[in-house]
Amino acid sequence: MSQHAISTPTEIDMLVGFSDLTLYNRYTQKIGNLDLLALMTAYFELTGGIIEDAGGLFIKTIGDASLAAFRGGDTDAGVNAFLRTKSEGDAWLRAQGLNSVAIVKLHFGAVACGYVGAPSEKRFDIYGKTVNTAALLESKGFAMSPQVFRKLSPETRKLFKKHTPPVTYIAAGERH
Repeated sequence: MSQHAISTPTEIDMLVGFSDLTLYNRYTQKIGNLDLLALMTAYFELTGGIIEDAGGLFIKTIGDASLAAFRGGDTDAGVNAFLRTKSEGDAWLRAQGLNSVAIVKLHFGAVACGYVGAPSEKRFDIYGKTVNTAALLESKGFAMSPQVFRKLSPETRKLFKKHTPPVTYIAAGERH
């Protein structure tokens, strides 16, 4: 899905995913700025590529965090892509010698989509309660809200288990 397919502000249902890295601040104290930039460029090329290859939008990064989304009908593909970003991204970080993992949080619902920013350089972004809910989910690795879980096929649901309270779904192999 191309972000350019949305040319005017609109509201649509989306699977929204946030990701950020553990121990990132500690790592930034030990590495030069250009080396850090090179590391994060390579990491987001990997994880953003997984999202885009699955039909999603890799919307933005800030430091070690990223925001990505999938249209409502692509929930299974989106959840599987986020699982891949976690497993492949974590493996890539380990291969670089980093003791860091991604924390991934997913929520589903209506978002406002459009282009925002300085007049000369507007960028596609998403806003709304769904985005905020995804950002604030508790996770120690990979978590999704019940709204996401209810959108999944029975086969994809088998990859997760219920965690309470509050109700979230975490990767079946994850300890909590």
